Amino acid sequence: MAVEKIGMRVRKFREGKEMSLEALAEATGLSVDFLNTLEEDSVYPSIGPLQKIARALNVRLGTFMDDVISKDPVVSHKEKRDADLTMQQSAAKRPSYRYFALAKGKADRNMEPFFIEVLPDPSEEHKLSSHQGEEFIIVHSGRLLVIYGNERQVLEPGDTVYYNSIVPHYVGAADDQPCTIYAVLYHP
Repeated sequence: MAVEKIGMRVRKFREGKEMSLEALAEATGLSVDFLNTLEEDSVYPSIGPLQKIARALNVRLGTFMDDVISKDPVVSHKEKRDADLTMQQSAAKRPSYRYFALAKGKADRNMEPFFIEVLPDPSEEHKLSSHQGEEFIIVHSGRLLVIYGNERQVLEPGDTVYYNSIVPHYVGAADDQPCTIYAVLYHP
C-alpha cells in the first residue's frame, strides 16, 4: 500500500460539510494558502494544524488516516503495517515523520495510537507546536529530542515522556539518525 497523503481526505470532508476554504481558514486560524496547498498534497502537515482542521470539521484526527468502520478489538500486526500518513516538521517540504496508525477501524476511539518513524531534520529548525490534548511516547529505537517549553531532553530506547500538548513542544530525531517511537495522542 502506498503512503496516502491527507489532502484529498481533508477536501472530501470539507466539501461534504459544504465549507469553503475561507470558512475553514477562519475556523482553524490557518491561512487559505496553507489549506489550499495541503489539499493539493503539496505539504506534509504536522499534528497541530491537522488537529485544528479535524476540530473545525468535527471529525476525529484519525479520520484522515483510516476509513471509519467500527471494529473491536483492533489488532495491529507489525508485519502488516503500512505507513498511513507522512508529515513534515520544517519548511523543507520533505517528510519528517511516517505514521503507522495502530487503531485503524475503531471508529469510537478517544486516543490515537501510532508507531512513528522520525526522520532526521537537517534544518535543525525545531519549530514548536501546540494543540489541545495529551501525548505519551515510548522510544523504540534511536534517540529522540523532546523540547517542552524551555526544557530539552534526549530520550533513549525504553525511555518515555508524557505531556500536555497545549505547552509548545517539539519531537524529532536527536541526531542524524532516524528513530522510532510508539505514541498515543489524546484529544478531548
